[in-house]
Amino acid sequence: MKTHDFYYDLPEELIAQTPLQQRDASRLMTLDRTTGDIGHRHFYDMVELLNPGDCLVLNNSRVLPARLLGHRVPTMGAVEVLLLKDKGDGVWECLTKPGRKTQPGTELSFGDGALTATVVDALDTGNKLIRFHYEGIFLEVLERLGKMPLPPYIKEELADGERYQTVYSKINGSAAAPTAGLHFTRELLEKIQAKGVKLAYVTLHVGLGTFRPVKAEEITEHHMHSEFCMMSRETAQLLNETRRAGGRIVCVGTTSCRTLESLVQDDGTFEERSAWTEIFIYPGYQFKAMDALITNFHLPESTLVMLVSAFAGREHVLHAYNVAVQERYRFFSFGDAMFIS
Repeated sequence: MKTHDFYYDLPEELIAQTPLQQRDASRLMTLDRTTGDIGHRHFYDMVELLNPGDCLVLNNSRVLPARLLGHRVPTMGAVEVLLLKDKGDGVWECLTKPGRKTQPGTELSFGDGALTATVVDALDTGNKLIRFHYEGIFLEVLERLGKMPLPPYIKEELADGERYQTVYSKINGSAAAPTAGLHFTRELLEKIQAKGVKLAYVTLHVGLGTFRPVKAEEITEHHMHSEFCMMSRETAQLLNETRRAGGRIVCVGTTSCRTLESLVQDDGTFEERSAWTEIFIYPGYQFKAMDALITNFHLPESTLVMLVSAFAGREHVLHAYNVAVQERYRFFSFGDAMFIS
């Protein structure tokens, strides 16, 4: 199967640059994965589309304000650092710009010296290992000095960093938001619960690899990035109860889907677990955990379009995306949503 099989034509003006004022006012396309039938709703209608006994699975990972703007010492040359992975003892794996001027030994300064750093190693990938020097708690320093690491297709600055967080975000660790969850408000979640729908939380820390294009011509030659995910005992019990009672497991976003499909047992049950996952879901994959999916509209030829196509069928998905273009839906992180059932 070719990467180009998952291409669709998207006018650039349909890429949402800013979030809507009201989270749940975004449009919602419904797609029946059996028939391919399409409907047009708003996200606040989710309460009508879910059934008592369903279980909504939400990724509670929180985005780190992981983009640091500073300068090199003593040249005062500008530098941008993006934190990717905490390696322990104050050392992080990072992306740096300009990369060639941040070689091992380079000293960096951020926020008028409130945070300093030393580049300690250069990796084969081009990423750098950087040791940070600070007083107090690193996450608090980061909250003060860091910016949200918005996707490369978003060109506008975000006025309120919380709009790139879900209202239920809790555990710091992501380099990008699990964007399907951005549409939920606390009030909508309360209405959904009042209908008899259970809420279950998993954690998958989203890596920047989620934006990495598939460069291989054959999709099977693409290597997925590794992401850490975990499931609590309480969530495992909720999912097992839902299965036994005949309810649907509804994943909010591809990250929740990848977590469940990575951690599900061979017999379709769940237990408390954590793991690094490199799961790559594309057409032909047999889903063991998920019954329905809430998701945004994804980039052409991306692994996320491939995952959605594995669930709903490539022809159904590409047709739905073409309809979304015709109907002027908003695309990508701050865009509209789909409910596939």
